[in-house]
Amino acid sequence: MIISRRIVLRFPKRLVNRAIVSRLAKDYDLDFNILKASVTPDEEGLMVLELSGKQEDYDNGIRYLSRTGVIIQPLSQSVSRDEERCTHCGACVAICPSHAFELDPITRRVNFRDEKCLACGLCLTACPPRVMKLHF
Repeated sequence: MIISRRIVLRFPKRLVNRAIVSRLAKDYDLDFNILKASVTPDEEGLMVLELSGKQEDYDNGIRYLSRTGVIIQPLSQSVSRDEERCTHCGACVAICPSHAFELDPITRRVNFRDEKCLACGLCLTACPPRVMKLHF
């Protein structure tokens, strides 16, 4: 059975220059989709990944990351929108890095696709009527 999980990886400064994530594909037969990354040489790195594969391969890949020194957290945040209060101004469309907001060209309403959301929180501050909420 194939599973898919979103996780947050934090790389200590000493690991930023190593090819760690590519080994998940090569050695553990996992597919990965980088949803968000902030990795700068000689600084701590942060990466949000969607990992897919067999449960056993996933577990082995996670153990590899832990042994290497990568800090692993589940992506345990989600974002929701108060549909009744939304004015469909489009401020969220411009700021969202994952394109979770789409402007309908016919109705001019903003559609929120939560399955694309990275829970980065940028829409919370961009939204004038403050209709976006971050849940832990």
